[in-house]
Amino acid sequence: MKRTKIIATLGPASNNPEIIKELIKAGIDVARINMSHSQDENAVKLLVDIIRHEAKQLDRSVSIIFDLSGPKLRVKRFSENKSISIEKDKFYTIGYTNSDIPIDVNLIFKHVEEGALVKINDGNLSFKVINHKNSQLEICAENSGEITSGKGVNFPGITLNIPAVTEKDINDLKLAISLDIDWVAISFIRNVEDCKPIQKVFDEYSKSIPMIAKIEKPEALENLSELINLFDGILVARGDLGVEMPLNELPILSKKIVNECLKKHKPVIIATQMLETMIENPSPTRAEVNDVANAIYDGADAVMLSGETAMGNYPVETVKMMSSITKSVEKDYDQSNFNRNIQFKNDVKIDNRLPIAHAVFTLVKDMKVKHIVIMTESGKTAKQMAVFRPDATIYALCPHWDICRELNLIWGIIPVHVNEFNSTDDMLVQSSAILKQKGFLKEGETFILTAGVPVGISGSTNMLKIHTA
Repeated sequence: MKRTKIIATLGPASNNPEIIKELIKAGIDVARINMSHSQDENAVKLLVDIIRHEAKQLDRSVSIIFDLSGPKLRVKRFSENKSISIEKDKFYTIGYTNSDIPIDVNLIFKHVEEGALVKINDGNLSFKVINHKNSQLEICAENSGEITSGKGVNFPGITLNIPAVTEKDINDLKLAISLDIDWVAISFIRNVEDCKPIQKVFDEYSKSIPMIAKIEKPEALENLSELINLFDGILVARGDLGVEMPLNELPILSKKIVNECLKKHKPVIIATQMLETMIENPSPTRAEVNDVANAIYDGADAVMLSGETAMGNYPVETVKMMSSITKSVEKDYDQSNFNRNIQFKNDVKIDNRLPIAHAVFTLVKDMKVKHIVIMTESGKTAKQMAVFRPDATIYALCPHWDICRELNLIWGIIPVHVNEFNSTDDMLVQSSAILKQKGFLKEGETFILTAGVPVGISGSTNMLKIHTA
C-alpha cells in the first residue's frame, strides 16, 4: 500500500466517468481541476459530481483541488492555424497593443533589472530585454521557434503591476465554497499580503478551505518561511519556477522548500513534468522514474501529474506507472533514506497531539507494528502522526466526510469514514471490525490506537492503546 499520494490533473483526456473510475482504481488520491482551463461553471459542477460519485462507488474518499489561475500571462489567443515566427538575434516588441508579440493583459513594466528576460512557452523561447516603455518591451530573440496561440509568458527580472488574485480567481473561489471543494491552490503567490482577497471571501462566507501556496515566483522564495506558516500546504511548481529562476538552481530550491515544509510540519507537493514523456509514449524515461523516486526519498507528501493525465494519450497507464514507482521506492524504507528524524522545533506550536504522535512513532519502531489507528474529529492528530513518517500505515477514522477527503493529500494516511462512537470500548471494538471488514487488518494483528477521552471532542487526544484485532 503506497504512502506518497498521487495527484492527477483532469482534462480532455480524463474528464469522463469511465476514465476517472480507472484513475481511482490505478491509485490517484487527489483530483486536480485546473481553473485556468475551466470556464464553464456547469461543466465544473458536473466534473466534481462525477469524481465524488465514482469515488463513493469504489469506497474511496478522493480529494479535489481547485487550482486557481492567478495572473498567468499568455500570448493573445488567435487562430489555431496561425503562429508567430521568431528568428534568433532579431528584434521584436511585446505588449498589449501594437506589438509584434501581443499579450492578453495590459501590463505596466514598473522596473526592469539589468539582464532581464522574457520567456515564452515554459522557456522554450527566450528573449533579452533591450529597451522598455511603460507598457511595451523591445526584446532580442536568443533562439528561433514558433509562438502559437495562448502560450504562457514569463518576465523574470521585471516587476509587474498585477495582483496575485484576479477577479476570475474570486469567482472560482466562491464556486469552490459552494461545491465544498477540499483544497484550493493559489497561483503565483509572492507574499502573505497576496492572500488577503482570498481571506476576505472566506470571511464573507464564514467558511474556509485549506489553502496551498504554489511556489513559482522568486518573491515567494524570499518569503518562504512566512508563506509556509500561513498556508496549509505548499506546491513546488517547477514549471514556472524553472522559468523564473536559473534552471541549474531548481534542484537545490526544490529540496530547500521540501525541507522547510517538513520542519514546519506542512504537507508539500512536487509537480511538473514528472512523467512528461508519457503524454505521447506508454513508458517514461529512466530519468523521469528517478525524478519521481527522488521526490519520494526527499519526503514529499504527494507527487503531481499535469499534462500526462489531462491531455496525454495514456492517463491511466501513467498513474499505474507512478503508483508502481512509489510502492517500489517505499519498500526501501529506512529512516536515514527518508531523512525523517523529526525534532520538536521551537518555531512549531506543540500541543498534546505531537508528543502522543512521537510516542506512537517510537512504539512502531520498537515493536515493528504496521498499523496505526487514529480516531480524529479535525484530522490534526493524523497529520501530526504523518510528520514522523512512521514505517506503518496510518488509518484515520473520522465521522466527517470533508475531513476524510482533506486527509487524502497527506502522506501515509488512509482516511476511513465512520459513524460517531459512543464510548472508548465501542471505539476499540468497532474500529477493529471496520478495518478487518475493509481488508486493512487481519485477525490477530496488533495495532496502536490513539483517541481523545471523552469521545467526540476535537483537540482532546490523550489516549494511546496497543490492541490486537
